[in-house]
Amino acid sequence: MSVYVGIDVHRKRSQIAVVDHDGTVQVNRNVPNGVETVLEVTGDLPIGTPVAFEAAFGWGWLVELLEDYGYDPHLVHPLQCKAIASARLKNDKVDAATLGQLLRGDLLPEAWISPLDVRQQRALLRHRAQLVRLRTRLRNRIHAVLADLGHDRAGGFCTAPGRAWLAELPLPDASRRVVDDLLAVMDGLQPPIDALDKQLNAQARGDPRVAALTQLPGVGTLTALMIVAEVGDVSRFPSARQLASWAGLTPTVRNSDRTVHHGHISKQGSPWLRWIMCEAAQTAKRHPLFAPAYQEMARRRGKKIATTAVARKLLARAYHVLRELHDQQTTPHRRAAAHRPTPTATHAG
Repeated sequence: MSVYVGIDVHRKRSQIAVVDHDGTVQVNRNVPNGVETVLEVTGDLPIGTPVAFEAAFGWGWLVELLEDYGYDPHLVHPLQCKAIASARLKNDKVDAATLGQLLRGDLLPEAWISPLDVRQQRALLRHRAQLVRLRTRLRNRIHAVLADLGHDRAGGFCTAPGRAWLAELPLPDASRRVVDDLLAVMDGLQPPIDALDKQLNAQARGDPRVAALTQLPGVGTLTALMIVAEVGDVSRFPSARQLASWAGLTPTVRNSDRTVHHGHISKQGSPWLRWIMCEAAQTAKRHPLFAPAYQEMARRRGKKIATTAVARKLLARAYHVLRELHDQQTTPHRRAAAHRPTPTATHAG
């Protein structure tokens, strides 16, 4: 008998519902997160049982658990699932059972489950980006302290001459303490950032996708690595527009009768891919490939919207680069499989 499992995942506990082929909820239990507690509910289910859960906080451990024990995990898009299964009564039991029922009816709006190596690569790149963001915030706080006291330096204070200038400034005791502490934390962030750069650059040297992407305007090695990690398997996107939509770089559309209104970008998708493309667009918008269109749009719509448009166009070019490399790598395997002789069965005489 076929069964379907829906799991409403939370940080410490999860609600697990088991639905049979007739839609009857056989089990609906709340358990602490962990291998043993989850298997207490699902351990007796047959291998290959489909399990649905939303892309909520901390779902990676659950994917590994389900795959290790032979179940079929299905990651659910949370916003689309809420649109399909909106109900007056909403609690963990209802949510878990609803996931099981949607799985049973083949109505799940599924999201791609990235392999473990892709998730690990994303974790490294996101960690580096967060460290750099923290360093920038600390630097801005020092600028704020200096500006409050009427001090400024055109070249900044991060270079050796800038540090010497900062050390000689006649600052009040409290301000000097704040500046020195912030500088110490900034200096402490530099070794892990340098170590990450060394590791990531070593990984990039053997990846043809990175080499191809760095030929695009505004795309350096670390930017290319983040594009590769965030996109993952590029063949899951049938077109560049769908990738741009997944990154949240396409405009929202509201259509009523014959009236069509295009709004701002949706921002529903990968925030990391959207961020890195907008960062790359800051340089790419000055390149001859994008500069004329950027300047025209900036004049009509403003610089911010024009930069976002460049980010979308740059992502489209990145898509075609990755798709071409993917097709080149898969075609030889297909040809080899087509020409491989079919094994014939032999029988003992």
